[in-house]
Amino acid sequence: MLDRQELERYARHIVLREVGGPGQAKLKAARVLVIGAGGLGAPVLLYLAAAGIGTLGVIDDDAVSLSNLQRQVIFSTDDIGQPKAARAGEAITRLNPHVKVEAHDARLTAANALDLIARYDLVADGSDNFATRYLVSDACYLAKKPLVTATLHTFDGSLTSIRAHETGADGKRNPTYRCLFPEPPPAGSIPACAEAGILGALPGVLGSLMALEVIREIVGFGEGLVGKLLMVDARDMRFETFHYAWDANNPLSGNNPVIKDLSVHR
Repeated sequence: MLDRQELERYARHIVLREVGGPGQAKLKAARVLVIGAGGLGAPVLLYLAAAGIGTLGVIDDDAVSLSNLQRQVIFSTDDIGQPKAARAGEAITRLNPHVKVEAHDARLTAANALDLIARYDLVADGSDNFATRYLVSDACYLAKKPLVTATLHTFDGSLTSIRAHETGADGKRNPTYRCLFPEPPPAGSIPACAEAGILGALPGVLGSLMALEVIREIVGFGEGLVGKLLMVDARDMRFETFHYAWDANNPLSGNNPVIKDLSVHR
């Protein structure tokens, strides 16, 4: 049930036919885990908190640095040197005290991923490296949890939703992250953000789209991004959608799967 303050806070949601009171109640009941409180995680956390997600988990083992503030808008100058997970949790509580925050000051690993992800209804992955993205996507498949995941480069980014543990309306298996990207690129082939740079507002765009996709997944309106990769080119302000399908040869959910636990990530 929504109390009087919540009814006023979420009034602009509740008047939407696609959301309404029942949809807002679904948001309040939801538990969402956000991987990383960085450029993507910052807007995801803020918009999901503002939307009234009942419980927000955030996992990040990093501390806030001055160079983060160009794009990680959940933090302020006073947060420099402080743990990101805890500071992000405090920002969420200031924004919306109705949201319960579970801050995990830790790094996601093969040893803790399944246990942590199992506690939530949906995962939003805003990590900044391929090793974590593959770990998260494999863990979500094994834990049977939906995943919204995005990536960023200097002037471009992409976003998709993954429900690889389910079948689509056509009865076909939904694709995994490994159907889209069978293998990570060779180590060192793609420079890190510190080396290549990144346009500060770009994570805000992709992070907001991630939050929108999470909300759509929970409330259940519109056509989601399962089997579709949304690509954003900030240089020319272009948005394109690429369709992808289940690959029978993928090592996770293919006809002859070889990944049956997270030992491949250890």
